[in-house]
Amino acid sequence: MLPIKDIIPRRETPFVNYALIFINVIVFLYEVSLPPDLLNRFFYLFGLVPARYTHPEWAYFAGLHVDNYWPFFTNMFLHGSWFHLISNMWTLYIFGDNVEDRLGHFRYLIFYLLSGIAASITHFVFNADSVVPAVGASGAIAGVMGAYFVMFPFSKIITLIPIFFIPLFFEIPAVVFLGFWFFSQVVSGTFTLVANQNATGIAWWAHIGGFVFGMIFHRIFKKKDDYRDFYPDEVLMRYFR
Repeated sequence: MLPIKDIIPRRETPFVNYALIFINVIVFLYEVSLPPDLLNRFFYLFGLVPARYTHPEWAYFAGLHVDNYWPFFTNMFLHGSWFHLISNMWTLYIFGDNVEDRLGHFRYLIFYLLSGIAASITHFVFNADSVVPAVGASGAIAGVMGAYFVMFPFSKIITLIPIFFIPLFFEIPAVVFLGFWFFSQVVSGTFTLVANQNATGIAWWAHIGGFVFGMIFHRIFKKKDDYRDFYPDEVLMRYFR
């Protein structure tokens, strides 16, 4: 399923959301300018490598400082491929603007960054021995999706679903689309624990941690105004009935 757009209009220009997308793109362009050996080193220095903190002997051998906790933050601005970057930024573009509307620009920025850190901590807890750098904004974006899931459950997500190579478009309620996405992350994350492996290299538990954080803690950052103050009555009648 590929989300194309949502139907909730935004009230203000999502400056922070655009800035986050811009920063991620600039960092990725810097990544692709590096030769493979330097890029690999870059990922190990600024990506989240859990074994860096749980196996100090290995970290010392790999040239990583155990007392440097910045990777819990910096990893959310790195991406491993063009597809990784584009899929993450597209998802952030779709869901981030409405969440920024509800939280306000500055509070949205803090919320996004804390969602990413919460995702990093969750990944660390469930993958403590991993020597593979975890990179990507998907944990922070999952936090945005978790907030959207609670705040806009009756929104519709225009979704592309190819059936026998025929592209078909469906309006799927946000609570269904995001609920199914979260369920798939839990199933996949649980499988990696049971099988003690992660063949896909996807940080499932980072997604889970970010989403749960967003669901619960977005309330702290919300504006005081009500939906009736935020959207015209005709919009409310159409999207929130």
